[in-house]
Amino acid sequence: MQMSRTVCDRGTLGVGVTFALDAALRAPVPLHETARVGRSPSATRPLTVLITVPTIEVGAADEGAVDLAAILADAGHHPIVVSTGGRLESRVADVGAEFIRLDVASRNPSRIARNVARLFALARERGADVVHAHGRTAAWSAFAAARMAGVPFLTSWYKGFREQNALKHLYNGVMARGEQVITPSDQIAELIVARHRTPWERISVIPSAIDIGHFDPTALTIERISAIRAAWGAKVDTKVILVPGRVLRRKGHHVAVQAARQLKEFGLKNFLFVFAGEDDGGSRYSGELWDLVLETDTADVVRMARSPADKPAAYGAAAAVVSAAIQPEGVQRTILEALAMARPVVVSDLAAGPDIVQAPPTVPEARMTGWRFAAGDDEGLAAALVQLLSMPDAARRAIGRRGREWVAGHCAPATVASQMLAVYAMVTEKAAQHR
Repeated sequence: MQMSRTVCDRGTLGVGVTFALDAALRAPVPLHETARVGRSPSATRPLTVLITVPTIEVGAADEGAVDLAAILADAGHHPIVVSTGGRLESRVADVGAEFIRLDVASRNPSRIARNVARLFALARERGADVVHAHGRTAAWSAFAAARMAGVPFLTSWYKGFREQNALKHLYNGVMARGEQVITPSDQIAELIVARHRTPWERISVIPSAIDIGHFDPTALTIERISAIRAAWGAKVDTKVILVPGRVLRRKGHHVAVQAARQLKEFGLKNFLFVFAGEDDGGSRYSGELWDLVLETDTADVVRMARSPADKPAAYGAAAAVVSAAIQPEGVQRTILEALAMARPVVVSDLAAGPDIVQAPPTVPEARMTGWRFAAGDDEGLAAALVQLLSMPDAARRAIGRRGREWVAGHCAPATVASQMLAVYAMVTEKAAQHR
């Protein structure tokens, strides 16, 4: 069911939870008809930007919000990060941004209404020029506040949200209401257009920034690699298949476990899957995953590990890096980091688009940067790994080198910053023309 492009007075923030925001959430109003509290923006003066994000803990939206704050601060603007908070708070201060604590992660209707009032007051007090939302819960209050303040509203959309029903479609739809919707890949851009009929001219595809100086395979030492392999219990001749990222069902760890079973049945020796990511061990999915490991007799070839402190060494210690996502992920930062570290990657067709991980038959083998398989297809993942691990070292190194070159050409921080600042210049100049 295709919902209307306008937001109704009443909607939903989840099953059984309704909200009644204000007239600010009614059909779009032309910019010149709204009351404005921000100063007249131009390309030559600093902007004040409210960045709303549910948490700054871990994940694409969290890290993306902090990265945006860094880009804006480096360009002489004044970013204000509004969030419930988290472990990345210190980074917000380090990049030169201001942090304001507000529970924009809540789905509670009364909390959202209070957040609208607080964000509107904040926009008025600080003379905000732009409100930029990362994440749906933060976007609902940010959208209403931006409408009331009469300033441009932007969103950053990182992954394909599930849409089980029309109410979920409406809830997700706030992310498509940005004057510009920023997304990291063509794959997610196409999903937004298909689901919400968002015009292509309102979508900006800007990848995550990857510091290839930090993720540099030539800077690794044997000691760093040996230390992390020892922590994983990997022997000298063991080929590590790294599956980085949070342990969540949508990331497809269960598909990797089934692939591990198949590799054992194929008679493959000396390999080890390492699931390295956030997991408190208490989730339902985590329990199901352990049950599956026991059921498939793969406990000897599967390890659960914390997200590594030395991420470059973790990639360097792996023979392959895998993402078996079963829902659209756009592109995981971990995959870009692995490519920057010249590691061969194997991804599902929902983990990264063909514009990012290039593989036959889309490109010839001489241009491939990794392998792709159908989401949920554990046999396809196992087959790709057999091919990768049986390749001569020189062939694997060539694939890794091409992946690093791709990241260097598309994800360099300066390139990403330039693209992001161009979006800001466009929307603020457009707003100025209507003042």
